[in-house]
Amino acid sequence: MALTRDYKETVLKRIQSDDGFAKALYVEAVNALLNGESEEGLSMLRDLVNAKISFRELAKQTGFGEKSLHRMLSRRGNPTSRSLFTVTHV
Repeated sequence: MALTRDYKETVLKRIQSDDGFAKALYVEAVNALLNGESEEGLSMLRDLVNAKISFRELAKQTGFGEKSLHRMLSRRGNPTSRSLFTVTHV
């Protein structure tokens, strides 16, 4: 059976329209990071940034470069704890 909507598009729209879902996804992202599931946690954080704030705005608020943030939150990103806490605070 074919999917009628792109999964990523559906998740991003749900984040934008449902604050409860966005908060629950944030909690799941942090829990995944704390449990060593960095690819999943960073992916969820990236979705939240794309749907809620944008990388440009995150760069302004954190003082990090936009490209650095993209690398940091990529599936293979390896942010320092200080950088990650700065991003999650925003």
